[in-house]
Amino acid sequence: MATNLPDIDIAPFIDHALLNPTATPEQVEKWCADADRFQFAAVCIYPAYVRQAANLLYNKKPKVCTVIGFPSGATTSATKLYEAQEAVDNGATELDVVINLGWLKAGKTTEFHREIAEICDRTGITVKAILETALLTDAEKRLAAEILMDAGVAYLKTSTGFYGGATVEDVSFLAEITKQQIGIKASGGIHTCSEAIDLLVAGATRLGTSRGVELLRERDNLEKEVKS
Repeated sequence: MATNLPDIDIAPFIDHALLNPTATPEQVEKWCADADRFQFAAVCIYPAYVRQAANLLYNKKPKVCTVIGFPSGATTSATKLYEAQEAVDNGATELDVVINLGWLKAGKTTEFHREIAEICDRTGITVKAILETALLTDAEKRLAAEILMDAGVAYLKTSTGFYGGATVEDVSFLAEITKQQIGIKASGGIHTCSEAIDLLVAGATRLGTSRGVELLRERDNLEKEVKS
């Protein structure tokens, strides 16, 4: 674990996530305001709130990210593509797409590649592919990473958070595979500032968390303790 708090400003790496199914428009407004205030990389909200978030963050730095095929990844390719295109039409600038884990495990690599490549090609925006690393073997993680890189994704994302979260080991493993050719988003189970920093040191280039504001406050309090 990180103990001496490396001098890393974590705010620009945070995708400020609001993926609770009971999320309200009022909460979306707060998440967008916090993302703008703290200059987070993005807000990550459900597709139903993309248009609201895009209006609130118009001409502001944080990106509008939404999830596609969330959380199982088992909807049809046509459904995922429609969902992705509708999100772009509503103002999304980044998409976190859950891969079809069943296809990967069954060796249906052609279908697996085609689905993600079509979303990348047809939307033309940043696509982060969610691997759900807790459910994959190392061999499956490597195979998925290689196919997804070829399909044109901009990031590999570790998890939805439904089946386990990001680990330093998984981030390091993905960093070794990608060799900095694309980004890595560590997501799920990031509870402390120390954990966030460990993931960044391991190779993460984005952090998906609903606790972005709390992590910054923790960092500020720790810095005050060091100075006192």
